Amino acid sequence: MTRIETIIAAHAGREGPLLPILHDVQAALGHVPEEAVRTIAQALNLSRAEVHGVVSFYHDFHSAPEPRKVVKLCRAEACQARGVEALVRDLPDVAGVKVETVYCLGLCSVGPNAMVGDTLHARLDAARLGQLMADMA
Repeated sequence: MTRIETIIAAHAGREGPLLPILHDVQAALGHVPEEAVRTIAQALNLSRAEVHGVVSFYHDFHSAPEPRKVVKLCRAEACQARGVEALVRDLPDVAGVKVETVYCLGLCSVGPNAMVGDTLHARLDAARLGQLMADMA
């Protein structure tokens, strides 16, 4: 059984399994390849267009692997109120690091926030964000 088939099997019998399957494929492979879209569509009796539509709609899913490390920077209203836009203006350009905008990481009271992998970083200022990105390079 392939990795994709194993992930699908782990969600057998679950109501609404598409998003959990896609999250697990993204986590396992770093992206959701076309092969996975076909396999998932067939297993869930969906069209490839339906699965592709979900993959392309949500920012967490990527159809190709990202070669750079990713910092997800929250730019929602609460983080805007706490100064994230000033951080964006002064953001250093670090080779090998991609800054991706997201809208809410769930730490609104301690923003601005960012996520690297599964780790959340709160109360960011320019120095802390710059150091975080430098450490990733």
